[in-house]
Amino acid sequence: MKFEVYCDEANPDVLTSANPRARHLMIGSLWLPEELRNEIKSRVGALRERHQAWGEIKWSKVSPNRRDFYVELIDLFFAYGDNLRFRCIAVDRTQLNLALHDNDGELGFYKFYYQLLHHWILDFNAYRIFCDVKSNRDPKRLPVLARCLARANLTSSIDGIQSLPSHELVLIQLCDLLLGAASSRINDTLRDGTAKAAVVQRLESALGRPLAPTHKGEEKFNIFKIRLQGGW
Repeated sequence: MKFEVYCDEANPDVLTSANPRARHLMIGSLWLPEELRNEIKSRVGALRERHQAWGEIKWSKVSPNRRDFYVELIDLFFAYGDNLRFRCIAVDRTQLNLALHDNDGELGFYKFYYQLLHHWILDFNAYRIFCDVKSNRDPKRLPVLARCLARANLTSSIDGIQSLPSHELVLIQLCDLLLGAASSRINDTLRDGTAKAAVVQRLESALGRPLAPTHKGEEKFNIFKIRLQGGW
């Protein structure tokens, strides 16, 4: 089968700043069969029209007057069952040793990107990966990531990793929403009674569990809190 993967990140300054805004770097990915892309985009468009919500979909834009729109986006995510899946990785800055990454936060970032993607690439499938635009010091980061994934998954096809502005790809925007919800629990930034809390509650109700690190076999909403000392 052919799959597409849409990726985004939160708190990247964890790897570059002496005083980052959060404890955990989060990188997220939304996975779907290529054949469903246009249908899902169309259904998101229908929700936009019904709620008159035309701006970019982002966790940071969840507000009381857009609460119902964002809650229905969560419902849409669950309506596709295992055909629409989310996986993110959480990196704890208190465990991070950049010396293991040549004291290069950018290199470390893409090593964690590799860990996010590699474990969900299955044999005999083809994958196209789309990332939000990120300014890299080394312009070869994405081609190297694609090459590493291809070499580690010889029976699968990595048909490229492309960087595009999130405002052009609604599925990167949906990834941003899901990643923001996960990050709000992992980084403990969620406030009770807010529109964002309502979105997270809808997500947790559909999952039947709180948003927290999951077992590696979790297939719908997987939160991989990496243990930098080893293990899962």
